[in-house]
Amino acid sequence: MTYKFLEGVSLADVAFESKGRTLEEMFVSAAEAMTSTMVKDLRTIKPKVRKKLSLKAENVEKLLYAFLEELIFLKDSKIMVFSKFKLKVTETSLSGEMSGEKLDMKKHEMLVDVKAVTMHMFDVKKNGKWKARVVLDV
Repeated sequence: MTYKFLEGVSLADVAFESKGRTLEEMFVSAAEAMTSTMVKDLRTIKPKVRKKLSLKAENVEKLLYAFLEELIFLKDSKIMVFSKFKLKVTETSLSGEMSGEKLDMKKHEMLVDVKAVTMHMFDVKKNGKWKARVVLDV
């Protein structure tokens, strides 16, 4: 699983590319990249609370979009951030469990607040490996 931040895509947003041999690896990489945009060190997020998740979508792009938006929703509504993911992903469904904890400004060094996933340059492809490009509104 790997991800890298992309420079020069947008001045007000953050862009990243996530990769994986499997859809599960690519989805976890995308979740880690998005969380790393907000919290400086993922290791400070302890797996204290487990949250089950089940999503369906028309295609893999909409599924990844919905997954990342769900993480933002949980951050905004429940003040939760996640660092561990056990997912089962097909091109139209996702199920699994995430582990994390309440966001604590004293414990978790915040970088920026992700407001939304954008459709600008959003892309998911399989070329031997799965790869996604995502731009976040911060």
